Amino acid sequence: MSVPHRRVPAAPRGARLSRRISADTTSASGALRRRSRRATPVSPPSGPHPMELAGLLHELTVRLLAADRLGHALDRLAAFGASALPGVLRCSVTLIGEGGPLLSAGSGPGGETFDQHQYAESAGPGLEAARTRALVTSADLVADERWPTLGPAAVLDGLGAVVAVPLDVRRTAVGAFSLYLGTPAEPDPELLVTAMALAGQAEVLLGELHRREALTEGAEVDRAVGVIIAQRGCGVQEAYAVLQESARRLGLDRRTVADRLITAAARNATT
Repeated sequence: MSVPHRRVPAAPRGARLSRRISADTTSASGALRRRSRRATPVSPPSGPHPMELAGLLHELTVRLLAADRLGHALDRLAAFGASALPGVLRCSVTLIGEGGPLLSAGSGPGGETFDQHQYAESAGPGLEAARTRALVTSADLVADERWPTLGPAAVLDGLGAVVAVPLDVRRTAVGAFSLYLGTPAEPDPELLVTAMALAGQAEVLLGELHRREALTEGAEVDRAVGVIIAQRGCGVQEAYAVLQESARRLGLDRRTVADRLITAAARNATT
């Protein structure tokens, strides 16, 4: 006589399935918690606080756009870098234009001798960053074999380390934004991020100032040419040649010579 198969009611079958799912879930949760305990904690990102960096960029923009000439803007950029960033002993800015003279500015309680030697020997961290258009750092300027002749100047000025960020002012010049520290050490990542952000903003601002200056220079040169034509009774091309030759002979740029000529003509007209 065969024994009839017992049919398991739906509720008990669901209960067993529920218990199995619950057990599997508990096991998985336990494994996840164990993996979480073993995981290495994520370190916070290195760099300046976004609000602080935004404030620095805003202040730099206000200062540079208020400059009336590119040279004044370089002075303000150097002064800002030396005063706004902690631990910076000197900030130097270098611009090398195509076919033009090297423009430089520096600010800080030390480092002037180092910069003078760097420009005289045409070798150093700022010039290397400008020429290679790459970030240049040194943890020990005195012992750095790339610029052995600059070691004594670094000792004299009390310079220990440097971060030189390249500047690329579009269609105008290349250069560097250099921050010198008093203590030999690898540059802090926060300083690197801040320096690169400031240099990037400075590139845009210096480009705009150069554009404005070119427009102003063109107007002043045209006025000076008009003065030369009135004084000499010559043609336009000859007047431009006279202005250019005067600038070359005096070792000045055309705008400065044009300014002086216009001022002298105005003074003579009132006497």
